[in-house]
Amino acid sequence: MLFAVHIQVSLPRDLAPEIRDDLVTREKDYCRELQKSGRWVHIWRCVGQYANISVFDVADNEELHQLLWDLPLFPYMAIEVTPLARHPSDLAADERSA
Repeated sequence: MLFAVHIQVSLPRDLAPEIRDDLVTREKDYCRELQKSGRWVHIWRCVGQYANISVFDVADNEELHQLLWDLPLFPYMAIEVTPLARHPSDLAADERSA
């Protein structure tokens, strides 16, 4: 199942620099692990924000929930999830099925 996920991060301004650095490093490592596994298909930065829009390809809602819950920055995130379905006008989808 494909999901579009908008993630907005709001770290506290008074968060200790060493804690922030650790969280960001672990977040980056986890994100890369999920990308290599094929479950985090795309990630785009939202210009001017500490935010991204990503596409996940997972088995079901529960798998996505667990992946998001395990993000090191999860406690500081506002997340919006949109399930995706193939659009009948998608030319690229026609090419993939040929």
